Amino acid sequence: MEEEAALYLENRGVKIIERNYRFHRNEIDIIGYDGEYYIFTEVKYRSGNNSGRPEEAVDYKKQRIIRKVALAFLVSHKLSEYTPVRFDVIAIDKEIRWYKNAF
Repeated sequence: MEEEAALYLENRGVKIIERNYRFHRNEIDIIGYDGEYYIFTEVKYRSGNNSGRPEEAVDYKKQRIIRKVALAFLVSHKLSEYTPVRFDVIAIDKEIRWYKNAF
C-alpha cells in the first residue's frame, strides 16, 4: 500500500525523497517535498471496518514517534530547525484519503 500512497503523492506534485526512513527501531513511511514543506507521511491501510478507520491508528504515541524520527532526518540531512515541515496521513481502505497537516 505504501507504493500506492507514494504514487498518489507524486501525482499531486510531491517529490518523494525517502521511503521507510529508519531511526533506531522506528520509521516514517514516506518523506517528500512539495516545494514548500518537507512532508513526513504515515500510511495506514485497513481491508475492512473491523478495526476502525485506518487514520484512527495514528494516535498520540505514534505521532510522538514520527516527530522524533522526523527530527533525526532533519539533523542527519543538516537541515535547520526552521525548515518548514508538515505531518500528513494517507489512509487507505476502499479509497485513499490524504490528511494534510494531520498533527
